[in-house]
Amino acid sequence: MRYLDEPTWRARMAAHERRVDELVAGHLARQELGRKHPVEDFLFTYYSFRPAHLRRWHPGVGVVLGGDPPHADWRGYRRVPDDDASDVSGNDSRDGDCSSGVAVDPAFVERRASTISWVHGLLSATASRPAFTGCFGLHEWAMVYRTTPGEPRHESWPLRLGHAGTDDVVESHQIRCSHFDAFRFFTDDARPRNAVQPTRQRQVELEQPGCLHANMDLYKWAYKLAPIVPSELVLDAFMLAREIRELDMRASPYDLRDLGYEPIPIETREGKALYAAAQRAFAERATDLRRRLLDATTSLVNT
Repeated sequence: MRYLDEPTWRARMAAHERRVDELVAGHLARQELGRKHPVEDFLFTYYSFRPAHLRRWHPGVGVVLGGDPPHADWRGYRRVPDDDASDVSGNDSRDGDCSSGVAVDPAFVERRASTISWVHGLLSATASRPAFTGCFGLHEWAMVYRTTPGEPRHESWPLRLGHAGTDDVVESHQIRCSHFDAFRFFTDDARPRNAVQPTRQRQVELEQPGCLHANMDLYKWAYKLAPIVPSELVLDAFMLAREIRELDMRASPYDLRDLGYEPIPIETREGKALYAAAQRAFAERATDLRRRLLDATTSLVNT
């Protein structure tokens, strides 16, 4: 257990809130106007963590907050007895420096044991495999394969090569998507073209560390473990997912140049090289985040 006095945790909380406010300002403004953005709004429409949830700062399990933190009224926390808080802070509770504290409730952690164990197992399995970076983002193309005008998921934006050209790209490549939550959006005609047939039951077996969606999902696993993991880790995962989403859509069949996104033409040799290089760079960054999440869950799984 670590003890944070009130000035320390208030500074960390304020820094986190400022960081989040800057990141979500555009999304909230568009929401007020009823506008949508296929890249920047994705993390708030695909994932269930709202901006207000992201803004709420958590120190993580094993940290006692001194003074009078609002966390005392939040789900998953409890008041730490005076003697315990004194032991952690190194102060005698009778001198007034550490009369009480608030920390993540061990009973809450225990109730989340199955989730913690499952996430830990998925991350461990993914980390144990070599990264495959030869998919070239074809999952997005498979989601619009053999559709007609008005059917694509982002129908407000034109297909860069048109419907026929998009179908030609799919038919001239081997699709190898291992991520179930991408595969489930494939069109019926595209699913048999995939080299594997992912299912939810095979998720732990199939996910690999080069996959953009597996690395984007580090954000999901981090926020699902809140308040057990610190919010700084959740936000770092959010920022990685945000950047990955941009690559995902630049390499997609959609033409988003009006939004300032230059396409990565994965149907060409040059485009494939650009995509694979970016994918490798994201995989390296995701390796560090995955390790941090594993570090945060290892001791909890082994208790």
